[in-house]
Amino acid sequence: MFYNSKNYLLRNVLTKKILLERNMTKKINQDNINTEFKCPVETALDVLAGKWKILIIWYLKDEKKRFNELQKLLPKATQKMLIQKLRELENDGIVHREVYPVVPPKVEYSLTEYGKSLKPIIKQLYLWGDNHKKR
Repeated sequence: MFYNSKNYLLRNVLTKKILLERNMTKKINQDNINTEFKCPVETALDVLAGKWKILIIWYLKDEKKRFNELQKLLPKATQKMLIQKLRELENDGIVHREVYPVVPPKVEYSLTEYGKSLKPIIKQLYLWGDNHKKR
């Protein structure tokens, strides 16, 4: 009886320790404190996820665009949403925002060198989408 309860106690303690460690790891990952165990695809999706980001990158792939040009290319995106996604891409180092000191204000968006590294990936998405439409 004593042996069994000790065994039970030991098993219970180990189970609780494992569960606690799993929860701690999960919390650390959710708070982005330690991304050592994060899948690279998940990391990429954290940056590129959302309805408009990939399209913004697509439209900026070859040339600078002003905000109104992007808005015309993405008519279903609200002004607020487009501003938010451009800021997120800027914060992630993918888009560069150039403000010219003129009146009225002139702002242009372009891909950074880092952002240009996404061009082959976006091109492959384009080709995949084109093939998928033909199925």
